[in-house]
Amino acid sequence: MTAVDRAVSRREIADALLKAMERRHEVLDVIVDADDRASAVQAIAKLLGTSASGCEAVIGMSFDQLTKDSRERIRVEVEDLNNELTFTLGERPASSGETLLLRPFAGDPDRDIFALRTTDVGASGDGSGGPAGGLDDEIHSALVRVDDEDAAWFVAIDGADKVGMVFGDLARGEVNVRIWISPEYRKKGYGTAALRRARSEMAAVFPGVPLVVRAPGAHSG
Repeated sequence: MTAVDRAVSRREIADALLKAMERRHEVLDVIVDADDRASAVQAIAKLLGTSASGCEAVIGMSFDQLTKDSRERIRVEVEDLNNELTFTLGERPASSGETLLLRPFAGDPDRDIFALRTTDVGASGDGSGGPAGGLDDEIHSALVRVDDEDAAWFVAIDGADKVGMVFGDLARGEVNVRIWISPEYRKKGYGTAALRRARSEMAAVFPGVPLVVRAPGAHSG
């Protein structure tokens, strides 16, 4: 996890705690009405509009965190993190991940971004490191592996723009995750944002399987 990842994650958690303190009566009500922990977390997310990690932090709060002193410490932390991220995001504005989304690779409709990636990398899309084959064969093979739940391919998008791809390949009990960002979108933080999004997407496709991120080297950003 990069410094930006850590700062963004911590800000999400601290911000969720502050929101929960401000709406503590409502938060307590939805927790009391929930059937179990999972439904309580979902209810908190709906109430506060915060991330999953933030909801987990809220439901795990201890009573001493509700004191005025604790609230002030968290408020100061949020302010410090905002200042830190304002500088960082000024240089790499996409790294927060707020505008980047991952959607499943659609085959022929995404031939353009995969072709660009293959020309740039010069290797097959299966992560083997072997030379690239024909695009049609590569795409067909990928879709078969996705259907067999041996792979997960995503296109990274920012609005209408395709900015890169994320690849996950199941091998020897772990998922190898690779991230590629299109040359024109590098050095803007999209690699960091794609990695953050990829963790949850891959965990949903391959529940309980360890994720191993392969360093994308010069092809990230």
